[in-house]
Amino acid sequence: MAPQDYVSRSSNKKKSPYKKQAQQPEGMSIKLKIIILLTIVAIAGAGYFLWFLKGVEPVEQTVTPTKQSTHSSSDLPTPPDEKWDYIDKLKNGEEIEGGHYEVVEKGPYRMPCGSFRDRKKAESMKAQIAFTGLVANISESVGSNGTWYRVILGPYPRKRMAEKDKHKLKRNNITTCQILLMN
Repeated sequence: MAPQDYVSRSSNKKKSPYKKQAQQPEGMSIKLKIIILLTIVAIAGAGYFLWFLKGVEPVEQTVTPTKQSTHSSSDLPTPPDEKWDYIDKLKNGEEIEGGHYEVVEKGPYRMPCGSFRDRKKAESMKAQIAFTGLVANISESVGSNGTWYRVILGPYPRKRMAEKDKHKLKRNNITTCQILLMN
């Protein structure tokens, strides 16, 4: 027995209410005709405007002086009197005294990066820091809470040097370090 296609053979062709009926306009709509017409007019107007500008010669402006200058171009006004004496001192070879100030160093800085109860964890942190190219130290402190192993970088003479190393550690995902002033 041959397969039968019951859907296409239906004698009763009803229009489905769920399908949108695409209605094709029989010609161009009025809106489309107006848009095309305005586009053509705008292009033609721009072309005519450019053609018109090509033929226009520039207008030269003439400036008429209203008042004749009594000074010639070689006469310059006299410079004002100098109120500074350092120019004369430089010419005579004298030493000039400048403002003196002292930069007060606050002291050396250190950068603790972690504190662990287990020495292996401290050694692991020290190894991670060593992979960034920096050298860390492990200090052991015994207190009432037990033994703690601290991972510390430094001492740094200036805070800027400590900040430089801290940024280097941050780029390598070590973000637990803090810069402290040593007492």
